[in-house]
Amino acid sequence: MPLSDLTHEECLAYRSRAVEPAGFDAFWADVRTPPGPASFEPVETSLKTLRVYDVSFPGYDDHPVRGWFVVPAGAEGPLPCVVEFPGYNGGRGLPEDCLLYASAGYAHLFVDVRGQGSGWRRGDTGDPEPEGAGPQHPGFMTRGILDPSRHFYRRVITDAVRAVHAARSHPLVDSARVAVTGISQGGGLTLAVAGLVPDLAAAAADVPFLCDMRRGAERAATGPYLEVAAYLKVHRDRVDTVFGTLGHFDGVHFARRASAPILFSVAMMDTTCPPSTVYGAYHNYAGPKRIEVYHFNGHEGGETVQHAERLRFLASVLHP
Repeated sequence: MPLSDLTHEECLAYRSRAVEPAGFDAFWADVRTPPGPASFEPVETSLKTLRVYDVSFPGYDDHPVRGWFVVPAGAEGPLPCVVEFPGYNGGRGLPEDCLLYASAGYAHLFVDVRGQGSGWRRGDTGDPEPEGAGPQHPGFMTRGILDPSRHFYRRVITDAVRAVHAARSHPLVDSARVAVTGISQGGGLTLAVAGLVPDLAAAAADVPFLCDMRRGAERAATGPYLEVAAYLKVHRDRVDTVFGTLGHFDGVHFARRASAPILFSVAMMDTTCPPSTVYGAYHNYAGPKRIEVYHFNGHEGGETVQHAERLRFLASVLHP
């Protein structure tokens, strides 16, 4: 596919014009409140070199959040830990989906996103959806779109922060060596957690979604940003309100609060997360950073090539 956004040289020069909402830090002030205890229940699987636990921990408003916790069989700890978040409408799937990081010597917590998990990998929550009100376009981007305190990502980001607390509570985990990672939506959640948890050891955000969101809604030709554009096509008088809400969840603003070393990746032919939106967050990122560029790829990004690069990066920081 041809380039549909800025060239690489233009992305290097680009700086986001996203406006940070007033009271951004106050809005997120209570997210650092320690949650209640997590539970880790052993699961029997066919995996001979890994041990698996079914995890539940209290997320936003103490609603239960589920995940898989996977460690090398026989590990005694303390282990560095990778907390991973799924892409849009994906879930934790099966334990057999969560092999990479534990196989490399890490403890690995893969976290569900409540309400998602029916698009490409199944989720396992089944909980009611009490948040959000008013008309919305099908999907998740416009759920609660007129009030940031009721928007879908208010609780999702809170759940993601609490997942770090849950991982650190396990006796096999070295709490000083916890990293967060994810692809697409998972990359956006990675940036949010990096901006809200000040003592992370590392982060890796691949082709991140939820960055420079107004530009995403104006430039994306595929994917979830189209939900926002479709909503505004009908609700023409709510443009400022919508982007005022989404600004509370924008990776551009979380990035300037982050300090952990991070590896980004970007795909220059990505029509779902346009590359300029990724660079909008990258240029704002306050901690040590580098970015892998895939010039002829779309939203699939680097795939296995990037998995290997991410493992090398995490090893250099976490020393498994």
